[in-house]
Amino acid sequence: MFTGIIEGTGRLLERRGGGGGLVFRIESDFDLPDPSEGESIAINGICLTAYNIEGRRFSVDVSPESISRSTLGQIKVGGIINMERALRLSDRLGGHIVSGHVDCIANVSDKKSAGDFTIFTFTLTEKLGRYIIEKGSITVDGISLTVNECQGNRFSVSIIPHTMQNTTLANLKKGSPVNIEVDVIGKYIEKLLMAQPDEREAKGSGLDSGFLAEHGFF
Repeated sequence: MFTGIIEGTGRLLERRGGGGGLVFRIESDFDLPDPSEGESIAINGICLTAYNIEGRRFSVDVSPESISRSTLGQIKVGGIINMERALRLSDRLGGHIVSGHVDCIANVSDKKSAGDFTIFTFTLTEKLGRYIIEKGSITVDGISLTVNECQGNRFSVSIIPHTMQNTTLANLKKGSPVNIEVDVIGKYIEKLLMAQPDEREAKGSGLDSGFLAEHGFF
């Protein structure tokens, strides 16, 4: 589990095929105190398992599923990536709940300056727009962001200078692909609402559209 608050960036030192997927060797630009073999680490928003940790360097395996749903397969040696170590229960939840399980790829459809800020507009490659709401949270390449506006499969976000300086967003241009994870809470609510009445009754759940409306969710 992650928060979408990027700790720093890393660089891809080596990539090779392995077991039908890929094996990456990565070097972070920040220290990894108390490293634990097999710990989870988010690379551009994808939860991966770190091993062979030596100082700031470590290896990860990238499965065929991760390659098919994300941009990891497109990263070349020398490429810069966003990194976040797994959330600890004692940490501040500065972003939002991020699982590290990417839903799809989006592309930059517009990038413009607004004073010191940068406005990005993204277009999703899959029909996941129903999970994106104005002022809701979304994860772009592992970064927790707030949605400015959304319509259909397009949405925009406003990037503060700090985020531009400390992540890979500054390298994006029109057409660039990014990894997207929508807010997982919306997907759980949708599944519960779509369950058949007898199925909900069997599970003892009283969650339906009437319940949500009564408690101010609609």
